[in-house]
Amino acid sequence: MLLASRLSRIYKSGCQPRTRPGGYVMLKLYGFAVSNYYNMVKLALLEKALPFEEVPFYAGQSPEALAISPRGKVPVLGVEQGFINETSVILEYLESQPGPALLPSDPFERAQALALAKEIELYIELPARACYGEAFFGTAVPEAIKEKSRNELVLGFASLARHGKFAPYVAGSSLSVADLYFLYSVSLACAVGQKLFGVDLLAEIPAAKTLMARLEQMPNAQRVAADKDAAMPQFLAMIASKK
Repeated sequence: MLLASRLSRIYKSGCQPRTRPGGYVMLKLYGFAVSNYYNMVKLALLEKALPFEEVPFYAGQSPEALAISPRGKVPVLGVEQGFINETSVILEYLESQPGPALLPSDPFERAQALALAKEIELYIELPARACYGEAFFGTAVPEAIKEKSRNELVLGFASLARHGKFAPYVAGSSLSVADLYFLYSVSLACAVGQKLFGVDLLAEIPAAKTLMARLEQMPNAQRVAADKDAAMPQFLAMIASKK
């Protein structure tokens, strides 16, 4: 109820980012700190050193939520003109903003980084997501779904091993959006593999294990992780209340 009330106030006020002195518009990131997609965007904002405000938002199907996110999903980025949805689109938008680039300038290398990010999302994150309920929240997942996810994850990680450069980053020598997907999707998929299948999905990709450890030690990634840990009890309580 408190969340719905807050969303109502945000929506009625126009929910537009505030203009700071000098004409700079403060970006607003809507979502919650436990969401891996939210954290991809949050880390991108931090790495680019872009000022932004976090707005707690669990999404849903209320009129207020759907006014911000047409499908009731997170994350959402509030900009001067309105709202931007879908993680991949938000990340591409952020490339138009000041700060270190998270996509290569060369068109081919840029396409490779985007392809790796998309492959991680489609062939690793989504199959793993089908099992998140059992792996993390104590909700049983049908065996047929788990078997399908396991097979798809094996294929997805094999593809990552072939396509990823890990030199030392996923797409090459520089941090890119592919690393954001890697950090916040592959880590969860590996947890699913261990908890449900007893499989180390990175066993055949030692360079990927090295990269994961490197990314987790980034100061901004540690900040994101700390915020996630702090938000987890409230999130779990919300999940429990819906069972």
